Amino acid sequence: MTTFAELGVDQDIVDALASKGIVDAFPIQEQTIPLGLPGQDIIGQAKTGTGKTFGFGIPVVQRLGLNPEPGVKALIVVPTRELAVQVYEDMDMLTQNRATSVVAIYGGKAYEGQIDQLKAGAQIVVGTPGRLIDLSNQRLLDLSGAVEVVLDEADKMLDLGFLADIEKIFQKVPAVRHTQLFSATMPGPIVALARRFMSNPIHMRANDPDEGLTQANIKHLVYRAHSLDKDEVIARILQAEGRGKTVIFTRTKRAAQKLVDELSDRGFNAAAVHGDMSQESRERSMAAFKAGKRDVLIATDVAARGIDVNDVTHVINHTIPDDEKTYLHRAGRTGRAGKTGIAVTFVDWDDLHKWALINRALEFGQPEPIETYSSSPHLYTDLDIPEGTKGRLVTAPKAAAAPKAEKSESTDAAGEGTPRRRRRRRGSSSGSPSTSEQGSAAAPRPEGSGTHDGGGSEHHDGNAAPRRRRRRRGSGSGGGSTAPVA
Repeated sequence: MTTFAELGVDQDIVDALASKGIVDAFPIQEQTIPLGLPGQDIIGQAKTGTGKTFGFGIPVVQRLGLNPEPGVKALIVVPTRELAVQVYEDMDMLTQNRATSVVAIYGGKAYEGQIDQLKAGAQIVVGTPGRLIDLSNQRLLDLSGAVEVVLDEADKMLDLGFLADIEKIFQKVPAVRHTQLFSATMPGPIVALARRFMSNPIHMRANDPDEGLTQANIKHLVYRAHSLDKDEVIARILQAEGRGKTVIFTRTKRAAQKLVDELSDRGFNAAAVHGDMSQESRERSMAAFKAGKRDVLIATDVAARGIDVNDVTHVINHTIPDDEKTYLHRAGRTGRAGKTGIAVTFVDWDDLHKWALINRALEFGQPEPIETYSSSPHLYTDLDIPEGTKGRLVTAPKAAAAPKAEKSESTDAAGEGTPRRRRRRRGSSSGSPSTSEQGSAAAPRPEGSGTHDGGGSEHHDGNAAPRRRRRRRGSGSGGGSTAPVA
Protein backbone atom coordinates (compact mmCIF):
# COMPACT_ATOMS: atom_id res chain seq x y z
CA MET A 1 0.00 0.00 0.00
CA THR A 2 1.10 3.56 -0.75
CA THR A 3 0.58 6.32 1.80
CA PHE A 4 -0.66 9.79 0.86
CA ALA A 5 2.58 11.29 2.10
CA GLU A 6 4.47 9.10 -0.40
CA LEU A 7 2.27 10.48 -3.20
CA GLY A 8 3.49 14.03 -2.51
CA VAL A 9 0.43 15.24 -0.61
CA ASP A 10 1.03 18.25 1.69
CA GLN A 11 1.43 17.41 5.38
CA ASP A 12 -1.63 19.37 6.54
CA ILE A 13 -3.83 17.34 4.17
CA VAL A 14 -2.12 14.10 5.27
CA ASP A 15 -2.89 15.09 8.88
CA ALA A 16 -6.54 15.83 8.02
CA LEU A 17 -6.89 12.38 6.45
CA ALA A 18 -5.09 10.69 9.33
CA SER A 19 -7.51 12.30 11.79
CA LYS A 20 -10.20 10.15 10.13
CA GLY A 21 -8.03 7.04 10.14
CA ILE A 22 -7.19 7.33 6.42
CA VAL A 23 -3.49 6.69 5.72
CA ASP A 24 -3.14 4.45 2.66
CA ALA A 25 -4.33 5.39 -0.83
CA PHE A 26 -6.76 3.36 -2.93
CA PRO A 27 -5.70 2.34 -6.47
CA ILE A 28 -7.56 5.19 -8.22
CA GLN A 29 -5.93 7.66 -5.82
CA GLU A 30 -2.47 6.21 -6.44
CA GLN A 31 -2.95 6.75 -10.17
CA THR A 32 -4.66 10.14 -10.28
CA ILE A 33 -3.09 12.18 -7.45
CA PRO A 34 0.50 12.23 -8.87
CA LEU A 35 -0.93 13.38 -12.22
CA GLY A 36 -3.47 15.82 -10.81
CA LEU A 37 -1.06 17.65 -8.51
CA PRO A 38 1.01 19.17 -11.36
CA GLY A 39 -2.15 20.01 -13.35
CA GLN A 40 -2.58 17.17 -15.85
CA ASP A 41 -6.15 16.82 -17.21
CA ILE A 42 -7.50 13.43 -16.13
CA ILE A 43 -10.29 11.08 -17.10
CA GLY A 44 -10.69 8.76 -14.12
CA GLN A 45 -12.80 5.67 -14.70
CA ALA A 46 -13.85 4.18 -11.38
CA LYS A 47 -17.09 3.22 -9.72
CA THR A 48 -18.48 4.83 -6.60
CA GLY A 49 -16.82 3.58 -3.42
CA THR A 50 -13.29 3.29 -4.81
CA GLY A 51 -12.13 6.61 -3.33
CA LYS A 52 -12.36 8.85 -6.36
CA THR A 53 -13.47 11.89 -4.32
CA PHE A 54 -10.02 12.10 -2.73
CA GLY A 55 -8.52 11.21 -6.12
CA PHE A 56 -9.69 14.52 -7.55
CA GLY A 57 -10.22 16.45 -4.31
CA ILE A 58 -6.67 16.32 -2.94
CA PRO A 59 -5.12 17.84 -6.11
CA VAL A 60 -7.79 20.57 -6.13
CA VAL A 61 -7.17 21.56 -2.50
CA GLN A 62 -3.39 21.39 -2.77
CA ARG A 63 -3.22 23.35 -6.04
CA LEU A 64 -5.25 26.23 -4.55
CA GLY A 65 -2.60 26.70 -1.85
CA LEU A 66 -2.73 27.20 1.91
CA ASN A 67 -4.47 30.58 1.83
CA PRO A 68 -6.27 31.20 -1.50
CA GLU A 69 -7.80 34.56 -2.33
CA PRO A 70 -11.56 34.90 -1.65
CA GLY A 71 -13.83 33.96 -4.55
CA VAL A 72 -14.62 30.78 -6.44
CA LYS A 73 -11.40 29.11 -7.62
CA ALA A 74 -12.62 25.50 -7.93
CA LEU A 75 -15.89 24.00 -9.17
CA ILE A 76 -16.98 20.40 -8.62
CA VAL A 77 -20.15 19.44 -10.50
CA VAL A 78 -22.15 16.41 -9.34
CA PRO A 79 -25.45 14.94 -10.60
CA THR A 80 -27.51 14.70 -7.38
CA ARG A 81 -28.13 16.59 -4.16
CA GLU A 82 -27.08 13.65 -2.00
CA LEU A 83 -23.76 13.36 -3.80
CA ALA A 84 -23.25 17.11 -3.44
CA VAL A 85 -23.56 16.74 0.34
CA GLN A 86 -21.20 13.76 0.36
CA VAL A 87 -18.50 15.45 -1.73
CA TYR A 88 -18.88 18.67 0.24
CA GLU A 89 -18.23 16.79 3.50
CA ASP A 90 -15.09 15.16 2.07
CA MET A 91 -13.75 18.45 0.68
CA ASP A 92 -14.52 20.24 3.93
CA MET A 93 -12.51 17.60 5.79
CA LEU A 94 -9.54 17.95 3.40
CA THR A 95 -9.43 21.73 3.99
CA GLN A 96 -9.82 21.63 7.78
CA ASN A 97 -6.21 22.76 8.33
CA ARG A 98 -6.36 25.48 5.66
CA ALA A 99 -8.05 28.85 5.19
CA THR A 100 -9.93 27.40 2.22
CA SER A 101 -13.73 27.48 2.47
CA VAL A 102 -16.12 25.04 0.76
CA VAL A 103 -19.80 25.61 -0.07
CA ALA A 104 -22.45 23.18 -1.37
CA ILE A 105 -24.86 24.61 -3.96
CA TYR A 106 -27.92 22.50 -4.76
CA GLY A 107 -31.69 22.70 -5.08
CA GLY A 108 -34.29 21.86 -2.46
CA LYS A 109 -32.77 24.22 0.11
CA ALA A 110 -33.12 27.95 0.62
CA TYR A 111 -30.87 30.17 -1.47
CA GLU A 112 -29.95 32.53 1.35
CA GLY A 113 -27.41 30.39 3.23
CA GLN A 114 -25.66 29.33 0.01
CA ILE A 115 -25.52 32.93 -1.25
CA ASP A 116 -24.14 34.15 2.09
CA GLN A 117 -21.28 31.64 1.87
CA LEU A 118 -20.49 32.74 -1.66
CA LYS A 119 -20.47 36.39 -0.59
CA ALA A 120 -18.17 35.46 2.30
CA GLY A 121 -15.59 34.36 -0.30
CA ALA A 122 -15.86 30.54 -0.52
CA GLN A 123 -13.15 29.20 -2.84
CA ILE A 124 -14.48 25.70 -3.60
CA VAL A 125 -18.02 25.16 -4.86
CA VAL A 126 -19.65 21.71 -4.97
CA GLY A 127 -22.95 21.80 -6.80
CA THR A 128 -25.64 20.33 -9.02
CA PRO A 129 -26.06 21.76 -12.55
CA GLY A 130 -29.49 23.37 -12.14
CA ARG A 131 -28.74 25.46 -9.04
CA LEU A 132 -25.26 26.38 -10.35
CA ILE A 133 -26.70 27.78 -13.58
CA ASP A 134 -29.53 29.50 -11.70
CA LEU A 135 -27.17 31.37 -9.35
CA SER A 136 -24.79 32.13 -12.19
CA ASN A 137 -27.59 33.63 -14.30
CA GLN A 138 -28.57 35.79 -11.32
CA ARG A 139 -24.93 36.93 -11.12
CA LEU A 140 -24.69 35.58 -7.61
CA LEU A 141 -22.12 32.95 -8.60
CA ASP A 142 -19.06 34.08 -10.53
CA LEU A 143 -17.28 31.17 -12.23
CA SER A 144 -14.84 33.28 -14.24
CA GLY A 145 -12.03 32.48 -11.79
CA ALA A 146 -12.70 28.72 -11.48
CA VAL A 147 -9.37 27.37 -12.72
CA GLU A 148 -10.03 23.92 -11.19
CA VAL A 149 -13.05 22.09 -12.65
CA VAL A 150 -14.22 18.56 -11.82
CA LEU A 151 -17.12 16.60 -13.34
CA ASP A 152 -18.02 13.73 -11.00
CA GLU A 153 -20.17 10.77 -12.13
CA ALA A 154 -20.36 12.10 -15.67
CA ASP A 155 -22.27 9.05 -16.89
CA LYS A 156 -25.02 9.79 -14.37
CA MET A 157 -25.14 13.37 -15.68
CA LEU A 158 -25.80 11.89 -19.08
CA ASP A 159 -28.53 9.58 -17.74
CA LEU A 160 -30.29 12.48 -16.02
CA GLY A 161 -30.17 14.72 -19.10
CA PHE A 162 -27.67 17.25 -17.71
CA LEU A 163 -25.27 17.30 -20.66
CA ALA A 164 -26.68 20.56 -22.07
CA ASP A 165 -26.31 22.17 -18.64
CA ILE A 166 -22.71 20.98 -18.41
CA GLU A 167 -21.94 22.69 -21.71
CA LYS A 168 -23.44 25.93 -20.38
CA ILE A 169 -21.28 25.66 -17.26
CA PHE A 170 -18.11 25.15 -19.33
CA GLN A 171 -18.89 28.39 -21.16
CA LYS A 172 -18.77 30.24 -17.82
CA VAL A 173 -15.37 28.95 -16.59
CA PRO A 174 -11.94 30.10 -17.89
CA ALA A 175 -10.70 28.62 -21.16
CA VAL A 176 -7.37 27.80 -19.50
CA ARG A 177 -8.03 25.56 -16.54
CA HIS A 178 -7.27 22.18 -14.95
CA THR A 179 -10.11 19.76 -15.70
CA GLN A 180 -10.82 16.33 -14.22
CA LEU A 181 -13.67 14.04 -15.30
CA PHE A 182 -14.70 10.94 -13.36
CA SER A 183 -17.16 8.34 -14.57
CA ALA A 184 -17.93 4.69 -13.87
CA THR A 185 -18.54 4.04 -17.58
CA MET A 186 -17.48 5.90 -20.71
CA PRO A 187 -20.41 6.08 -23.16
CA GLY A 188 -19.91 7.93 -26.46
CA PRO A 189 -21.38 11.30 -25.41
CA ILE A 190 -19.06 11.43 -22.37
CA VAL A 191 -16.03 10.69 -24.54
CA ALA A 192 -17.15 13.48 -26.92
CA LEU A 193 -17.58 15.85 -23.95
CA ALA A 194 -14.05 15.08 -22.76
CA ARG A 195 -12.60 15.74 -26.20
CA ARG A 196 -14.33 19.11 -26.43
CA PHE A 197 -13.58 20.49 -23.01
CA MET A 198 -10.35 18.83 -21.88
CA SER A 199 -6.75 19.35 -22.92
CA ASN A 200 -4.87 16.14 -23.77
CA PRO A 201 -6.42 14.17 -20.91
CA ILE A 202 -4.87 10.95 -19.62
CA HIS A 203 -7.40 8.15 -19.18
CA MET A 204 -6.93 6.24 -15.93
CA ARG A 205 -8.96 3.15 -15.08
CA ALA A 206 -8.87 1.60 -11.64
CA ASN A 207 -10.70 -1.31 -10.04
CA ASP A 208 -10.66 -2.64 -6.53
CA PRO A 209 -7.76 -5.12 -6.15
CA ASP A 210 -10.16 -8.08 -5.92
CA GLU A 211 -12.78 -6.84 -8.35
CA GLY A 212 -13.92 -8.69 -11.43
CA LEU A 213 -17.20 -7.92 -13.15
CA THR A 214 -18.75 -8.14 -9.69
CA GLN A 215 -16.83 -7.69 -6.48
CA ALA A 216 -15.54 -10.93 -5.00
CA ASN A 217 -16.35 -9.79 -1.47
CA ILE A 218 -20.09 -9.46 -2.17
CA LYS A 219 -22.35 -12.52 -1.96
CA HIS A 220 -25.12 -12.26 -4.58
CA LEU A 221 -28.48 -13.96 -3.94
CA VAL A 222 -31.28 -13.85 -6.50
CA TYR A 223 -34.81 -14.99 -5.68
CA ARG A 224 -38.02 -15.25 -7.71
CA ALA A 225 -40.42 -13.79 -5.17
CA HIS A 226 -44.12 -13.04 -5.01
CA SER A 227 -44.91 -9.33 -4.60
CA LEU A 228 -47.35 -10.00 -1.74
CA ASP A 229 -44.69 -11.91 0.22
CA LYS A 230 -41.74 -9.52 -0.26
CA ASP A 231 -42.33 -7.46 2.87
CA GLU A 232 -42.39 -10.60 5.01
CA VAL A 233 -39.21 -11.93 3.36
CA ILE A 234 -37.44 -8.59 3.89
CA ALA A 235 -38.52 -8.45 7.54
CA ARG A 236 -36.98 -11.89 8.12
CA ILE A 237 -33.77 -10.98 6.28
CA LEU A 238 -33.45 -7.94 8.55
CA GLN A 239 -33.18 -10.35 11.48
CA ALA A 240 -30.26 -12.30 9.99
CA GLU A 241 -27.19 -12.97 12.13
CA GLY A 242 -24.61 -10.20 11.76
CA ARG A 243 -26.95 -7.90 9.85
CA GLY A 244 -25.78 -4.31 10.10
CA LYS A 245 -26.81 -1.24 8.14
CA THR A 246 -29.03 -2.23 5.22
CA VAL A 247 -30.05 -0.39 2.06
CA ILE A 248 -33.25 -1.42 0.26
CA PHE A 249 -33.83 -0.16 -3.28
CA THR A 250 -37.29 0.35 -4.76
CA ARG A 251 -38.28 1.33 -8.27
CA THR A 252 -40.70 4.11 -7.32
CA LYS A 253 -41.02 6.82 -4.69
CA ARG A 254 -44.42 5.49 -3.70
CA ALA A 255 -43.04 1.98 -3.13
CA ALA A 256 -40.22 3.41 -1.00
CA GLN A 257 -42.60 5.27 1.27
CA LYS A 258 -44.97 2.31 1.50
CA LEU A 259 -42.12 0.00 2.51
CA VAL A 260 -40.71 2.33 5.16
CA ASP A 261 -44.18 2.62 6.68
CA GLU A 262 -44.61 -1.17 6.63
CA LEU A 263 -41.21 -1.92 8.18
CA SER A 264 -41.65 0.76 10.83
CA ASP A 265 -44.99 -0.81 11.73
CA ARG A 266 -43.22 -4.17 12.08
CA GLY A 267 -40.80 -2.65 14.58
CA PHE A 268 -37.74 -1.92 12.40
CA ASN A 269 -35.75 1.29 12.58
CA ALA A 270 -36.25 2.40 8.97
CA ALA A 271 -35.84 5.68 7.11
CA ALA A 272 -36.51 6.66 3.50
CA VAL A 273 -34.77 8.76 0.86
CA HIS A 274 -36.84 9.53 -2.23
CA GLY A 275 -37.89 12.39 -4.48
CA ASP A 276 -41.22 13.15 -2.80
CA MET A 277 -39.43 14.11 0.42
CA SER A 278 -38.11 17.60 1.04
CA GLN A 279 -34.37 18.00 0.77
CA GLU A 280 -34.18 18.67 4.50
CA SER A 281 -36.03 15.42 5.26
CA ARG A 282 -33.76 13.46 2.92
CA GLU A 283 -30.67 14.86 4.59
CA ARG A 284 -32.08 14.01 8.03
CA SER A 285 -32.69 10.42 6.91
CA MET A 286 -29.17 10.11 5.49
CA ALA A 287 -27.60 11.62 8.61
CA ALA A 288 -29.58 9.25 10.86
CA PHE A 289 -28.50 6.29 8.73
CA LYS A 290 -24.82 7.26 8.73
CA ALA A 291 -24.89 7.87 12.49
CA GLY A 292 -26.54 4.49 13.10
CA LYS A 293 -29.76 5.95 14.56
CA ARG A 294 -31.56 4.21 11.69
CA ASP A 295 -30.14 0.94 10.41
CA VAL A 296 -32.44 0.43 7.41
CA LEU A 297 -32.51 2.93 4.53
CA ILE A 298 -35.07 2.60 1.74
CA ALA A 299 -34.13 4.53 -1.39
CA THR A 300 -34.85 5.07 -5.05
CA ASP A 301 -31.91 4.98 -7.47
CA VAL A 302 -31.53 8.73 -8.01
CA ALA A 303 -31.63 9.48 -4.29
CA ALA A 304 -29.11 6.73 -3.56
CA ARG A 305 -26.14 8.35 -5.29
CA GLY A 306 -25.02 9.92 -2.03
CA ILE A 307 -25.03 6.71 0.02
CA ASP A 308 -21.32 6.44 0.76
CA VAL A 309 -21.31 4.44 3.98
CA ASN A 310 -18.60 1.86 4.63
CA ASP A 311 -20.47 -0.37 7.10
CA VAL A 312 -23.48 -1.42 5.00
CA THR A 313 -23.72 -5.22 5.34
CA HIS A 314 -26.80 -5.93 3.19
CA VAL A 315 -28.32 -4.49 0.03
CA ILE A 316 -31.81 -5.64 -0.99
CA ASN A 317 -33.29 -4.97 -4.42
CA HIS A 318 -37.01 -4.87 -3.70
CA THR A 319 -37.47 -4.71 -7.48
CA ILE A 320 -34.89 -5.82 -10.01
CA PRO A 321 -32.98 -2.93 -11.63
CA ASP A 322 -33.35 -2.28 -15.35
CA ASP A 323 -29.78 -3.10 -16.37
CA GLU A 324 -26.45 -4.42 -15.14
CA LYS A 325 -24.97 -0.95 -14.55
CA THR A 326 -27.72 -0.07 -12.10
CA TYR A 327 -27.38 -3.50 -10.50
CA LEU A 328 -23.65 -2.98 -9.92
CA HIS A 329 -24.24 0.49 -8.52
CA ARG A 330 -26.86 -0.77 -6.09
CA ALA A 331 -24.84 -3.80 -5.01
CA GLY A 332 -21.79 -1.56 -4.62
CA ARG A 333 -23.37 0.13 -1.59
CA THR A 334 -22.14 -2.90 0.39
CA GLY A 335 -18.75 -4.62 0.39
CA ARG A 336 -16.99 -1.25 0.60
CA ALA A 337 -13.51 -0.51 1.91
CA GLY A 338 -12.59 -4.20 1.68
CA LYS A 339 -15.45 -5.47 3.85
CA THR A 340 -17.80 -8.28 2.88
CA GLY A 341 -21.43 -7.74 1.97
CA ILE A 342 -24.60 -9.47 0.79
CA ALA A 343 -26.78 -8.35 -2.14
CA VAL A 344 -30.28 -9.86 -2.36
CA THR A 345 -32.40 -9.31 -5.46
CA PHE A 346 -36.10 -10.11 -5.88
CA VAL A 347 -37.24 -10.90 -9.41
CA ASP A 348 -40.96 -10.69 -10.17
CA TRP A 349 -42.42 -13.17 -12.64
CA ASP A 350 -42.90 -10.33 -15.16
CA ASP A 351 -39.26 -9.25 -14.85
CA LEU A 352 -37.52 -12.54 -15.61
CA HIS A 353 -36.37 -11.14 -18.97
CA LYS A 354 -34.50 -8.34 -17.16
CA TRP A 355 -32.73 -10.85 -14.97
CA ALA A 356 -31.75 -12.87 -18.05
CA LEU A 357 -29.96 -9.79 -19.47
CA ILE A 358 -28.22 -8.94 -16.19
CA ASN A 359 -27.22 -12.56 -15.64
CA ARG A 360 -25.65 -12.72 -19.08
CA ALA A 361 -23.89 -9.34 -18.83
CA LEU A 362 -22.39 -10.05 -15.39
CA GLU A 363 -21.73 -13.76 -16.01
CA PHE A 364 -23.55 -14.90 -12.88
CA GLY A 365 -24.33 -18.33 -14.31
CA GLN A 366 -27.77 -18.35 -12.70
CA PRO A 367 -30.34 -18.05 -15.51
CA GLU A 368 -33.25 -19.17 -13.28
CA PRO A 369 -33.71 -17.32 -9.97
CA ILE A 370 -34.75 -19.67 -7.15
CA GLU A 371 -38.47 -19.55 -6.34
CA THR A 372 -38.51 -18.25 -2.78
CA TYR A 373 -41.10 -17.54 -0.12
CA SER A 374 -40.81 -16.30 3.45
CA SER A 375 -41.17 -19.90 4.61
CA SER A 376 -38.55 -21.35 2.23
CA PRO A 377 -35.85 -23.25 4.18
CA HIS A 378 -33.07 -22.06 1.83
CA LEU A 379 -33.86 -18.41 2.71
CA TYR A 380 -32.89 -19.12 6.32
CA THR A 381 -29.70 -21.01 5.47
CA ASP A 382 -28.58 -18.61 2.68
CA LEU A 383 -28.80 -15.58 4.94
CA ASP A 384 -28.14 -17.10 8.35
CA ILE A 385 -31.58 -16.24 9.70
CA PRO A 386 -32.36 -17.87 13.08
CA GLU A 387 -34.87 -20.70 12.83
CA GLY A 388 -38.41 -19.69 13.76
CA THR A 389 -37.91 -16.00 12.89
CA LYS A 390 -41.10 -14.18 11.93
CA GLY A 391 -41.57 -10.86 10.19
CA ARG A 392 -42.24 -8.66 13.22
CA LEU A 393 -39.97 -7.37 15.95
CA VAL A 394 -42.29 -5.69 18.43
CA THR A 395 -45.76 -7.07 17.81
CA ALA A 396 -45.01 -10.71 16.99
CA PRO A 397 -44.89 -11.96 20.63
CA LYS A 398 -48.07 -10.06 21.43
CA ALA A 399 -49.83 -11.32 18.35
CA ALA A 400 -48.94 -14.86 19.36
CA ALA A 401 -50.66 -14.33 22.72
CA ALA A 402 -53.87 -13.07 21.09
CA PRO A 403 -55.76 -16.38 20.69
CA LYS A 404 -55.25 -17.27 24.37
CA ALA A 405 -56.44 -13.81 25.42
CA GLU A 406 -59.51 -14.08 23.22
CA LYS A 407 -60.35 -17.45 24.71
CA SER A 408 -60.08 -16.17 28.26
CA GLU A 409 -62.34 -13.25 27.46
CA SER A 410 -65.01 -15.32 25.80
CA THR A 411 -65.11 -17.91 28.61
CA ASP A 412 -64.65 -15.33 31.38
CA ALA A 413 -62.03 -17.47 33.17
CA ALA A 414 -60.93 -15.73 36.34
CA GLY A 415 -57.44 -17.21 36.51
CA GLU A 416 -54.65 -16.79 34.00
CA GLY A 417 -56.55 -14.45 31.72
CA THR A 418 -57.09 -11.73 34.29
CA PRO A 419 -53.50 -10.42 34.61
CA ARG A 420 -53.19 -10.34 30.83
CA ARG A 421 -56.31 -8.22 30.53
CA ARG A 422 -55.09 -5.89 33.25
CA ARG A 423 -51.78 -5.34 31.45
CA ARG A 424 -53.53 -4.82 28.16
CA ARG A 425 -55.86 -2.17 29.51
CA ARG A 426 -53.22 -0.58 31.71
CA GLY A 427 -55.19 -0.03 34.86
CA SER A 428 -58.69 0.21 33.32
CA SER A 429 -61.36 0.00 36.00
CA SER A 430 -63.70 -2.15 33.92
CA GLY A 431 -64.41 -5.69 34.91
CA SER A 432 -63.78 -8.79 32.84
CA PRO A 433 -66.10 -8.81 29.84
CA SER A 434 -68.92 -11.35 29.96
CA THR A 435 -70.38 -13.38 27.16
CA SER A 436 -73.55 -11.30 27.30
CA GLU A 437 -71.50 -8.19 26.61
CA GLN A 438 -70.09 -9.65 23.43
CA GLY A 439 -73.51 -10.02 21.98
CA SER A 440 -75.03 -6.83 23.35
CA ALA A 441 -74.24 -4.49 20.47
CA ALA A 442 -72.50 -4.41 17.11
CA ALA A 443 -70.20 -1.49 17.95
CA PRO A 444 -68.27 -3.03 20.89
CA ARG A 445 -67.58 -6.21 18.90
CA PRO A 446 -63.92 -5.28 18.01
CA GLU A 447 -63.07 -5.03 21.72
CA GLY A 448 -63.31 -8.77 22.09
CA SER A 449 -60.98 -9.39 19.17
CA GLY A 450 -58.57 -6.48 19.57
CA THR A 451 -56.13 -8.27 21.85
CA HIS A 452 -52.80 -7.41 20.21
CA ASP A 453 -51.68 -4.90 22.84
CA GLY A 454 -51.07 -2.21 20.22
CA GLY A 455 -51.90 1.45 20.63
CA GLY A 456 -55.13 1.07 18.69
CA SER A 457 -56.35 -1.76 20.90
CA GLU A 458 -55.70 0.30 23.99
CA HIS A 459 -57.74 3.16 22.63
CA HIS A 460 -60.60 0.80 21.76
CA ASP A 461 -60.67 -0.67 25.25
CA GLY A 462 -60.24 2.69 26.91
CA ASN A 463 -63.13 4.24 24.98
CA ALA A 464 -65.45 1.31 25.61
CA ALA A 465 -64.63 0.84 29.29
CA PRO A 466 -66.73 3.73 30.64
CA ARG A 467 -69.82 2.43 28.81
CA ARG A 468 -69.41 -1.02 30.36
CA ARG A 469 -68.84 0.53 33.77
CA ARG A 470 -72.06 2.56 33.59
CA ARG A 471 -73.99 -0.43 32.34
CA ARG A 472 -72.77 -2.85 34.96
CA ARG A 473 -71.91 -1.02 38.13
CA GLY A 474 -73.59 1.53 40.22
CA SER A 475 -70.34 2.83 41.66
CA GLY A 476 -67.46 4.48 39.80
CA SER A 477 -64.96 2.31 41.58
CA GLY A 478 -61.72 1.80 39.74
CA GLY A 479 -60.53 -0.63 42.33
CA GLY A 480 -59.72 -3.53 40.04
CA SER A 481 -61.03 -5.98 37.49
CA THR A 482 -60.80 -9.16 39.54
CA ALA A 483 -64.54 -9.46 40.28
CA PRO A 484 -66.27 -10.81 37.19
CA VAL A 485 -69.82 -9.76 36.45
CA ALA A 486 -72.16 -12.71 36.75
